[in-house]
Amino acid sequence: MPQLNPEPFPAPPSWPHCGQDPVPERPFGCRGIHVSGYTACLAHLADADRDAYLAGVAPGTDIDHRGTSFTEPLLDALLAALRDPATGRPRIGDTSFGSAVFEGGAQFEAATFEGKAGFGSATFKRDAGARSAAFEYTGFASAVFKRDAEFGWATFGGGAGFGSATFESYAGFGSAVFKGDAGFWSATFEGDARFGLATFEGDALFGSATFERAPALGPLVCAKRVVLSGAAFGGPVTLSFAAYHVECRRTRWSSTAELRLRYATVDFAHAVFEYPLTIAAEQAPFVFADGHMMSEAPFDSELDAAVRMMSLRGVDAAHLVLADVDLSSCLLTGTVHLDQIRLEGLCSFATTPSGTLWQGGRPVRFTRRRTLAEEHYWRARQPTAAAGWTAAMPDIGSAGPAQLAPVYRALRKAFEDGKYEPGAADFYYGEMEMRRQDRTQTTRAERGLLHGYWALSGYGLRASRALGWLAAAMLITVVLLMGFGLPQDTPKQTAIGIVPAGGGKVTFEIDKDDPRNPTDERFTGERFDKALNVTLNSVVFRSADQDLTTAGTYIEMISRITEPILLGLAVLAVRNRVKR
Repeated sequence: MPQLNPEPFPAPPSWPHCGQDPVPERPFGCRGIHVSGYTACLAHLADADRDAYLAGVAPGTDIDHRGTSFTEPLLDALLAALRDPATGRPRIGDTSFGSAVFEGGAQFEAATFEGKAGFGSATFKRDAGARSAAFEYTGFASAVFKRDAEFGWATFGGGAGFGSATFESYAGFGSAVFKGDAGFWSATFEGDARFGLATFEGDALFGSATFERAPALGPLVCAKRVVLSGAAFGGPVTLSFAAYHVECRRTRWSSTAELRLRYATVDFAHAVFEYPLTIAAEQAPFVFADGHMMSEAPFDSELDAAVRMMSLRGVDAAHLVLADVDLSSCLLTGTVHLDQIRLEGLCSFATTPSGTLWQGGRPVRFTRRRTLAEEHYWRARQPTAAAGWTAAMPDIGSAGPAQLAPVYRALRKAFEDGKYEPGAADFYYGEMEMRRQDRTQTTRAERGLLHGYWALSGYGLRASRALGWLAAAMLITVVLLMGFGLPQDTPKQTAIGIVPAGGGKVTFEIDKDDPRNPTDERFTGERFDKALNVTLNSVVFRSADQDLTTAGTYIEMISRITEPILLGLAVLAVRNRVKR
């Protein structure tokens, strides 16, 4: 059996260290840095030397105790030496507690850190924190908090770095103020993580963080970005943010979750969740159980608090619920099970350009309907694109009709399953438009058929278009019947009989003159009335029993085929708009 390689011993620190009390797993001894002027760390100084050092410490002094092991009395003695008599609060200059070990409670309550505060890789074995403290630049990267960590009401003036920190119990940042970027990259929250009423004036960076049992994150206010990309949530959680941008790329939820948002533009690409997840726009500022309303000072009071979804690419939408979310700029190609998405409340989509526009040198008007943002981007790329279609950003991609038709089809089914047929009709129109424009999977014959279906009735969804064609067909029929279909005069019947010489039974032959084309006076009121009667009967597939010329007979036959079809398309379009 092969011998396993033993784990390597930890390397000695780079600073001049104390070296006392070596043990087999740490042969280089104590990691504590030398106190200036001595050859031992603060924990291993002789009592007289420690007292002399502390006597020389004044409020605002820079301190460096990297790797030092602090008991609670030792830390209290150090903070007492740094306490400002005028305020009664510890006041500290540049601080270095990197890799320090706090054996007892480590409370820096109400302390003021006037310089850089470095706690990287520090270990806090008991309750720790800096409630109501004031920091300039803070670093707790890779720090380990084995018990409760309380930073409530603390103010972080510059950047605050908690990257790769581990909170094994409660982590409290309620009502804290972060004036710069706050970095919690790859941090691990094993217990409750409270950020209620926290204010981030820069970015709130939780990328690749792990929240194992946090029931809630927020409500908090962020003037810039809340980044949760790569983060993982192990239990049910409610996220409540008022932020300009929320980034959840490849975020993973292992249980039910709800995102309550205000003002936010959300990037949800490739997020992973196996249980119901709701993204909803909060209509009013967040209110706590005691009735206290959260301040939204970083936001303009006149700013729209709507929530805008930017991307759902790569998401399995089978368990996704969107409520009152703006989808007018959302990228949806590549979304899985989009037909099972649930849209609640007012979820808006982009619409076609309005008014009369110019396309290829001719005026065009687009029927008002819901559209995908990606259809806007595709149409704007076309050489003869009409003005009004939104152009894409360079990194959006190039989805075309072949990719967009299935997306429209899935959304149509989602609306139909939700019993909202008028909304489903818009997405059916979009699906047919993409099929008509697709030159890769739609054959030329099928495109020709779709062109005709579109021109006659807008795919059976535009009643005005079908009725317009019906009126035109009826007018043409009336004109043709008046000009060529109605005879000059009503054909008269004649009866011819022969009387036998010796008398007896008389036999009559009844004949009728052939209808004759008119030679003059074709367009008269009487002829119009007859032509209109024939045309109206043709619309409902009936015969008017009117004498017609040969040409009129063919005209009536054609009208009895085309006009009922146009009427049926108009009825179908109305039905699709009012169906429930």
